[in-house]
This record gives sequence, C-alpha cells and structure tokens, in this order.
Amino acid sequence: MANAQLTDKVKISDKLDPAARFYTIKRSKDILGTIFFYFILLSLSFVFLYPLLYMISKSLMQSWDVADATVRWIPHEFNIHNYKVAFKEMKYWQGFMNSSIISFGSAALQIISCSLIGYGFARYRFPLYGLWFVLLIFTFLVPPQTIVVPLYMFFSDLGWINTHLPFIVPSAFGHGLQGSLFILIFIQFYRQLPKVLEEAARIDGAGAFRTYWRIMFPLGKPAMVTVFLFSIVWHWNDNFQPGLYLRLPPFYNLAQRMNGFYGQATMTADQMGSNVSSSAIGMAPTVMNQMMAGVVLSIIPILILYLFVQRNFVESVERAGIAGE
Repeated sequence: MANAQLTDKVKISDKLDPAARFYTIKRSKDILGTIFFYFILLSLSFVFLYPLLYMISKSLMQSWDVADATVRWIPHEFNIHNYKVAFKEMKYWQGFMNSSIISFGSAALQIISCSLIGYGFARYRFPLYGLWFVLLIFTFLVPPQTIVVPLYMFFSDLGWINTHLPFIVPSAFGHGLQGSLFILIFIQFYRQLPKVLEEAARIDGAGAFRTYWRIMFPLGKPAMVTVFLFSIVWHWNDNFQPGLYLRLPPFYNLAQRMNGFYGQATMTADQMGSNVSSSAIGMAPTVMNQMMAGVVLSIIPILILYLFVQRNFVESVERAGIAGE
C-alpha cells in the first residue's frame, strides 16, 4: 500500500516537472532580458550624461583643481566664482534675450508656415506638384553654407544685417533653419489623418483654408511640439548664421558670446602665463573651468524647457512618427 502511494506521488511529480521547468526557464529568460535591457539603457544614459556631468564638475573647480591630475570629478573645494565670471563677461541677459527672440520667434513662425505648406503637399495635387516636391527635397539636401554668399548679399541690400529679420522673415515663409525638414514632418503627419474629416467639413460648406485652420491645424499638435522643440534647439545652438548676419555685440546670441568669452579667457591666460608655454595644457587651468561654466549657463534654458515638455515631446515624436501610412 505504501509503495502504491509512493508510486502515485512520483507520477504526479513527473507530470508537474515539465510545467515547472517551463516556468523556471521562462522566468530566467525574463530576468536576463530585463538585466540586458537595463544594461543597454544605463550604457546609453552614461554616454549622454557624461558630457553634462563633466561640464558641471569642471565648472565648479578652481584653476589648480583643473590642473591637478589627481582631481577627476570632485574638486577639493566647490566654487561658483566661475559662473559669476561667465555671467558677467558674456553679458548673459542680453545674449539670452537675443537667443530667445531668434529661437522662439522662428519656431513659432515655422510651426504656422511649415504646417500650412505640409498640409498642402499632403492633401492636394496642384500643377507641377512633382517639381515642387523635388525642389523641397533639394533644399533639404543642399547644405545652407553653399548659398550664404547670395543670401548675405540679398539681406545686406535689404538692410537686414545686424537685425533679427534674416531669421524671422524666412521662417514666416516655411524656410529658415531646417525648414524643409519640418515641412516633411508635417507632410507625413497630415497624410496619416483620415480624409473623412475634410469631407465632412466640405459638406458643411467649409473651404480649403477654413478646413485646414479650424480642423486640421489643431489636430497637428503632436507634429507642432516636435517641430517647436527641434527649431528652438537648433536656433539656440546655431553659431554659423548668427555669426554671418549679426556683426555687432549688442545683437550677439549666447553662442556668439561663448566664442567671445573663450577668446577673452584665452587672452587672459596668455597674459597670466609665466614660464609655461601658451599651449592647451598651459591654458587649461585658467580657461577650462570658466568655459565650462559658460557652457552650462548657455544650455540651462533648454534643459528647463525640456523638463516641462518632455512628456509631450516623447508622445509627439511617437505620434508624428516618421512612419508610413
């Protein structure tokens, strides 16, 4: 009798063993997959966060801490004097206002103009549609540096040098910095919307422009957020075009003031150099900590903006998706 019960228990355990083994294997795979996922995530995070942490660390160091090979991340004494020097020498508020006018003004106008142009390409087939679309792609592929000479002459004839108009006016017509890319984003987004919305508007007597402005434009919020942030960041960090059109210090943006601040710090380092040659190693103790403070001050507004809109931005990138219909 005892042998029979033992045999029954063995048979039951044999039946459960495959399921238990399957659950154990599945559980192990899930754990290994989670570990691998977090390993990749942490590795990518380190790649992106390392420059930011490096800048903050160096900006809080004294000049001798920068020169000390034994000091890597944590200085002997934290010091915010570098931020005070950078803030004053860069004339931060003036540069901040100029950068804000160029970035936010251009971004707002590009949303309206690029959205309208993108909607036209996405929903209508007008004469020479293929030619205009090829020209749009052409403006996206051609580097802006190749046309700076005629643009500079054109804006100079209009008297727009040392004003914000070379950035604001082209943005109002769907051009400006990366304007063609933003049009392509809107084209792809509006192609994904159902056409029954426009058909219902036409039945109600709405014209083409009214249909766009009252129905399609509000639905383009995901693409708008993407374009708005990209436009602000690219205009904020751009140094090439402002250096071409803004030649007087009162009109400099923060990127230009960073260049000027670096030049002043380098000259100061040369004057303060004693027996050390004017090489990068000799200038590093005097220049690097102040330069890092200036860089941190320059990117703080963009970081603050992203903290407020990061959730909407991630959702907008997914919905505006550069994916097919």
